[in-house]
Amino acid sequence: MKQIFLIGAGRSSNYLINFLLNEAEAHDLQLLVGDMDRGLAESKIKDHPHGKAIQFDIQDEEQAGKLIEGTDLVISMLPAKFHSVVGKICLEKGKNLLTASYNTPEMMELDNGARDKGILFLMEMGLDPGIDHMSAMKVLDELNEQGYVIHAFETFTGGLLAPHDNDNPWDYKFTWNPRNVVTAGQGIVKFVQEGRFKYIPYYRLFRRTERIFIPGHGYFEGYANRDSLKYREIYKLEDVKTLYRGTLRRPGFSRAWNNLIQLGATDDEYQMEGVGDMTHREFTNSFLPFNPNDSVELKLAHYLNLDMEGEEMYMLQWLGLFDDTLVGIDEGSPAVVLEHILKKKWTMTPEDRDMIIMFHKFIYHEKGNPEETKELNSHMVVLGEDDVNTSMAKTVGLPLAVAAKLILQEKIDAKGVCLPITREIYKPVLEELEKVGISFHERKIVEED
Repeated sequence: MKQIFLIGAGRSSNYLINFLLNEAEAHDLQLLVGDMDRGLAESKIKDHPHGKAIQFDIQDEEQAGKLIEGTDLVISMLPAKFHSVVGKICLEKGKNLLTASYNTPEMMELDNGARDKGILFLMEMGLDPGIDHMSAMKVLDELNEQGYVIHAFETFTGGLLAPHDNDNPWDYKFTWNPRNVVTAGQGIVKFVQEGRFKYIPYYRLFRRTERIFIPGHGYFEGYANRDSLKYREIYKLEDVKTLYRGTLRRPGFSRAWNNLIQLGATDDEYQMEGVGDMTHREFTNSFLPFNPNDSVELKLAHYLNLDMEGEEMYMLQWLGLFDDTLVGIDEGSPAVVLEHILKKKWTMTPEDRDMIIMFHKFIYHEKGNPEETKELNSHMVVLGEDDVNTSMAKTVGLPLAVAAKLILQEKIDAKGVCLPITREIYKPVLEELEKVGISFHERKIVEED
């Protein structure tokens, strides 16, 4: 019987656990789920005969060593900073490892050792990163094999609300880590466009968006991710003229969010004073010039050059930024305070469903004929069931589960620290994902004469 040790039973583990338990009888699997909260792990196993839940702390080296030694494959759903800790133990014990997190220099230090021991550390095996790699490489490899030259590659992913009929003017709620949403785009934003390197400063990022059409789902807007250039090597696109990775939002989101950036409310570099007694209104006012005669609303509209009766002002009001409601925390940076305020309006309810959209655009041409370009679009849409069984959990958890099954069946033979960018990995995984409703639709774009 093959043993799988899943470390972490958080929000993204539901589909992962259910898939492995459903496959356990047919493929002779046993799943051990370890979490700091044993009750949480038990709630996911639900007394399944092929599952067991335990209390587990990765910082307990003796416990971790014994449990990993007794397993065949480890799946780490811990925060990214702990993956190298898990990786070192897996290397020592000679066990395969899967994670959905970005690869790191610390993990790459384990590459030679993993190859020597004949084990696989498969990183970036979730949604983004993960499904984005596999679906992109499938098309890129096909185009290369047909003799085409890739001129441009653009890709966007968005975790959004499914179509709904509530009064949320942002068309958005938190479907994943709120902190990542609040601080999105901070740092270096760089990409290449028509052979020229481009850089976008944070304060301009949400004013430079692309309009994306998804058949059957309408228009969205995309803003650039931090560093697209590193994917030139990963995707073997060193000579590509345009490479751009971005995030999708509903139209109007970015312009409204930009106001919070210009206000200073997303800054995470310093701690605010008096947060414990601060109201939403006082938080907003703390960034505005002093004027005893004007309201906070009027000062903000003047400061950001907004129409008092306009849509962007309404969106800010809807968030509760002018309410005389206590923030509810004792300390924090502006970003932390804003995150806490936003959670009051942007936390999903049992009635909410989320939606994952991924979109790729490929521009290519025949060798020696760069003027005659062709375009191929590929997109994926996955809808969640409710606020627990979300499309985010599905698209993060199922690639890991499928890969785990394939590795234990010895259908994936890669060794060392790898990403899912080779046909050996992405082909069988994408085929399995298609069976559970995670699939891409491709269409060629024909320009009208």
